[in-house]
Amino acid sequence: MMSETDLLDLPDVERDGEHVAAALDLAGQRMIEALLFASSEPLSLEELTLRVPEGTDVLGVLEELQKIYAARGVNLVKVAGKWCFRTAEDLAFLMHRNVEEQRKLSRAALETLAIIAYHQPVTRAEIEEIRGVSTSKGTLDVLLETTWIRMRGRRRTPGRPVTYGTTEQFLIHFGMESVKDLPGLEELKGAGLLDSAVPASFLVPTPNDDILLTEDEDPLEDGSLFEEDADEIAED
Repeated sequence: MMSETDLLDLPDVERDGEHVAAALDLAGQRMIEALLFASSEPLSLEELTLRVPEGTDVLGVLEELQKIYAARGVNLVKVAGKWCFRTAEDLAFLMHRNVEEQRKLSRAALETLAIIAYHQPVTRAEIEEIRGVSTSKGTLDVLLETTWIRMRGRRRTPGRPVTYGTTEQFLIHFGMESVKDLPGLEELKGAGLLDSAVPASFLVPTPNDDILLTEDEDPLEDGSLFEEDADEIAED
C-alpha cells in the first residue's frame, strides 16, 4: 500500500495534483475494500471515513467498488444505511450447505413481526387487535431473541404499555436499506400474500422506524417492571 511518505518520494514529474489524487484514490479504495471484507458487520459511511486518509472520496469509492463487484460472486450492497459485501443473489444456493439451519418462526411470530414492521411503534394490545387473536408474551420473547424487534418506549395511555419496533438487525437480515423498502399493496398482491379482491378502502400502512420516540411515547425505564409486565410474566 502506498503511504504518504511514498507519495513524497515520487519523482517531481509524478508529484503533480493529478497523480497524487489518483494515488490517494487507489490507496483509499484498497483500504475501504479491506475494511469491508474484514468486518463482520456492515459499516457506515462515517465509520469508513474515520479510518481512511483525510480527503478520500469515500462515497465515490463505494460507488466505484459497487460497479466493480456488480458482476462478481460477491456484491457490494447497502443495507440499513450501511455497506457490506454479500454473496451474489444468483449464487446464494451455493451457501445452503454451509449455513446452519435456523429454527423457523411460527405463523403467529411471523404475523406479529409483520404487524410490528408495518405499524411500529405498536403495543401488544394493538397487535392483538390487528391480528384478531391474543398474542402470547412467548411470541414476543422469541422475536426479541432474534434481535429483529426491540422495546421502544411506553405508550402514554393507562397501564403504560410497552411499544415495539424493528431494529437495524431486521433490516440487515432481510437486505433492506430502510423499512420503506417493505412491499406495498400491489407488491403484496403480486406475491399472492393478499387477495386481489381486497376492499378499495384497504390500505397498507407506510412503515416508519424513526429512532426518535413519538409524541405519545415515553422513554423505556430499563430494569423496571410495571403492573402489566408482571401480569404478562405471570401468564407464562
